[in-house]
Order: sequence, then structure tokens, then C-alpha cells
Amino acid sequence: MHQTFTVTGMTCGHCERAVTRAIQDVDAQAQVKIDRSQNKVEVESTQPREALAHAIAEEGYAVAA
Repeated sequence: MHQTFTVTGMTCGHCERAVTRAIQDVDAQAQVKIDRSQNKVEVESTQPREALAHAIAEEGYAVAA
């Protein structure tokens, strides 16, 4: 299932890797595409949206949608 999140607080490549790792900790098969300039995180995953959003928030980033 394709899902798009608005994630604020990502300022560098390390941030992108942290978000990607958090998502893949929930779903190791997840495909993650990040557009930091647009604050967009696109995820292809079978996991529920709430679980993915929670994992991103646990890393310290704000998930708006």
C-alpha cells in the first residue's frame, strides 16, 4: 500500500536515514522515498499507517499527515 507522510524536522542525510531505518524496523520490506525539500516521505508498505507514523515520531520527527 502506498502512503505519503508530511514529516518536518528532517534537515540532513542523517535525518533521512533515521526515518528510513525507523520505517524499515516496522516493515523490513518497506520501500521508502524521501523528498526532504518538500517534507514528504513516501512509503510502500503492508503495515498500517498508524504504525509507520508512530515509528517516525519515535525518531523525533513531527508527522503532520
